[in-house]
Amino acid sequence: MVELIISRVLALFVPVIFVSSGFAQVPKPIKIWDSAPHNAFTDLIYFEGKWYCTFREAPGHVPMKKGEEGKIRVIVSEDGDHWESFALLSLNNYDLRDPKISMAANGKLMLLMGASNYKGAELIGRQSHVSFLNINKKEFSEPKPVKIDTDIRTDNDWLWRVTWNGKFGYGIVYQIEDPGTIHLVRTRNGKRYSSIAVMEVSGIPNEATIRVLSDNRMVVLLRREGGDQEGYIGVSEEPFDQWFWRKIGFRIGGPDLFILSNASFLAGVRVYREDDNYMALYTGNLTSKWKEVMLLPSGGDTSYPGISIYGDDIWVSYYSSHEGKAAIYLAKIPLELITG
Repeated sequence: MVELIISRVLALFVPVIFVSSGFAQVPKPIKIWDSAPHNAFTDLIYFEGKWYCTFREAPGHVPMKKGEEGKIRVIVSEDGDHWESFALLSLNNYDLRDPKISMAANGKLMLLMGASNYKGAELIGRQSHVSFLNINKKEFSEPKPVKIDTDIRTDNDWLWRVTWNGKFGYGIVYQIEDPGTIHLVRTRNGKRYSSIAVMEVSGIPNEATIRVLSDNRMVVLLRREGGDQEGYIGVSEEPFDQWFWRKIGFRIGGPDLFILSNASFLAGVRVYREDDNYMALYTGNLTSKWKEVMLLPSGGDTSYPGISIYGDDIWVSYYSSHEGKAAIYLAKIPLELITG
């Protein structure tokens, strides 16, 4: 059975190479938030007639001393042009960052975030936390630690993003103690996560976005911070315990991956260059070269997009410091500019 799964997956998966191409004309993004000294790490979702954008607010990219811990801001809008604050979540002595917002299997809006404990500027522990929207009270619950399978749990777990498919949510946990191993986990309620597979990946794998295709194959876009630092793309079939990885050709950060069709994707990533970093969009599939189709106005401390499709437009939230301090931006891009 394992041999059959391997042969079927390999037949559908050839090496993927990302290449740069001519850029589409970029509709001018709007700045939607810059209240804090540093506003970063976004995600975006349309829920119950409103847009919810979430991100971290703090004095800087990381806390350098007590009192500089990050908080999670949620803002809302009905049209994407006019935004107002909806929630500000914090935990005493914890730096909250990288919020990811999704609709759980029970229909509730779920907010996942990392919670890091610092002693001065030294990271001494972290644990992902989760909060849920009470639509009647119009507020998010106090963040609580997620419970990860005791067989893989450590004091430095980071469950970076959860993707829901049917009754289950899937995510990848990475850890400080074992930087060459990541764990595929699954949940029913967003609070408790059981281990599905251990993935041995070289190069300090960390931030990962999972998407599930209509034929139930699972695809992962993965950041790596060691070795050659090139990002990976991986694919697997149920029961998701055999994974096949390919380098994508360059280093990435803050990856988001959106399914345009069953075999076509839109990726939003931070691209690293010697002169500067920038936020870019790529399109491609599992059997051909990828191309860079759009470079969004950005630079310096940037990226970590949230991607959604609404009508005939692709909505992309991201952050960037190209106009000074790190601020939150929103781009509404006609779908035809990406797929045409």
